[in-house]
Amino acid sequence: MKPLSRQQNWSLMLQRAKSNWRIGAAVFAGKILGTFIVIAAMVTITGLIATKANAAETYTAHETTLINTANTIWTLVAAFLVFGMQAGFVMLEAGFARKKETVNVLMECLFDTCLCGILFWAVGYAFMFSEGNGFIGYHWFFLAGAPATYLTTGIPVVAHWLFQYAFADTCSTIVSGAMIGRTSFRGDILYSIGITGFIYPIIGHWAWGPGGFLANLGFWDFAGSTVVHTIGGVASLAGAIVLGPRLGRVFRRDDKEKGGLPPAHNLTIAAVGAFILWFGWYGFNPGSTLSAIDMQGIGRVATNTTLAACAGGFAAMYLALWFGPTKKKFDVGFTVNGVLGGLVAITCPCYWVDPIGAIALGAIAGLVVFAGTYLLEYLRIDDPVGAVPVHGLCGIWGTWSLGLFAAGKYGVTGPTGPDDSKPLTGLFYGGGFDLLKTQLIGNLTIVAATFAVSFVMMWAIRKLPHPWNLRVEEHGELGKGGLDVFEHGAPAYSEDEDEINLDSLLEGGAVKSSLTA
Repeated sequence: MKPLSRQQNWSLMLQRAKSNWRIGAAVFAGKILGTFIVIAAMVTITGLIATKANAAETYTAHETTLINTANTIWTLVAAFLVFGMQAGFVMLEAGFARKKETVNVLMECLFDTCLCGILFWAVGYAFMFSEGNGFIGYHWFFLAGAPATYLTTGIPVVAHWLFQYAFADTCSTIVSGAMIGRTSFRGDILYSIGITGFIYPIIGHWAWGPGGFLANLGFWDFAGSTVVHTIGGVASLAGAIVLGPRLGRVFRRDDKEKGGLPPAHNLTIAAVGAFILWFGWYGFNPGSTLSAIDMQGIGRVATNTTLAACAGGFAAMYLALWFGPTKKKFDVGFTVNGVLGGLVAITCPCYWVDPIGAIALGAIAGLVVFAGTYLLEYLRIDDPVGAVPVHGLCGIWGTWSLGLFAAGKYGVTGPTGPDDSKPLTGLFYGGGFDLLKTQLIGNLTIVAATFAVSFVMMWAIRKLPHPWNLRVEEHGELGKGGLDVFEHGAPAYSEDEDEINLDSLLEGGAVKSSLTA
């Protein structure tokens, strides 16, 4: 084949360039057109789901089914995340406890999770979420007769039950944290039945149930600063008061040198537990939208949750550095509880505040944790993990903070998107005192009711004969191996088991010659 001349080569190159340019221009134009089509579709869909009215008039049955399916999947994923918080609670409580209380913590958390599932299926969900009156629901026991979907959410009742079961389990687990080290396991069984089956769901109905009188009053609690955390923290306070401190516990007001909480036996697992709880909170708060379609709401809630946790951790860490018992030291325990305090506080207002508000209320939660810990120490109330300041006091603060920091931009979430036609506005954003007043009334009503009923229940169990008494026998608390061996027959660590077995053999005079050779 005869080679092309230079002029022919140039001509061929120009033809190819023109052809490639046309192809490139066509591809580029296609991409631009596609981009405009996507943007137009996004604007159109956003307009369709912006309000409830539009959604009700626009969506076909097939589209509604797809929306409900997406919302159900989102709710179930959130439920799995919240349930995973139990691993965080176990590690946090075990890490902050003393070594000889570790197995007891594990067993209590396992038992509470199993008990809560059965009780919340049998009676708890009915009391809390079924139709009834302003004080209690009285349908759907054992989920019998429940409708296919829960109210107007479009989510199956069984999926909603699972999500709310994970919340109920959280409340039950909170209570055990303040009562570590001196509660009998049979006493734990009794008070857990009371809290999970009756106290939490009945009082929770007032704020979250259909027709609840506090909800009708205008009280808001998006994901449970009051309903979950305040109830759990206040019941913890009642239990700690009725039990009294652990034997040998020295308080700082009695001995400034030797007083204070006994050192945590494993800060590593306590810190890891805190991270697991933080991760689970992304199901706790964003999942409470019950709506995958509310994209802006989910993102805002998740961001606010993160910022409040960070601010709470910072505030508690620096307060402990400047004023804590180990001055000029960065305290892991206070930092962990500061993070958790920030998470608890943001749980109520997370949907309605902006990032600045989230940081501010989270930082104040860190202060509440620090001051609350010292307040309990002054009052000689023994709370090994800080359940009362973290969940009780920060739950109260978080609920009140909505009346201060609600940004005046956001209304309510819904299955097809948000309805911002009636936004909540706090005092600092020009909303006046009305919302704050309602939050105070609702929260303090639940605080008073929870403490009164829990205290009477704990006191009654404390009067029962052993082994059903709320407090374990003295020799069970002080004996070798502590509650782990006395209640459960095994220590948490194998070296302890070897030591206990050897000691028992030595005391019994039955040591084999091979051991003494």
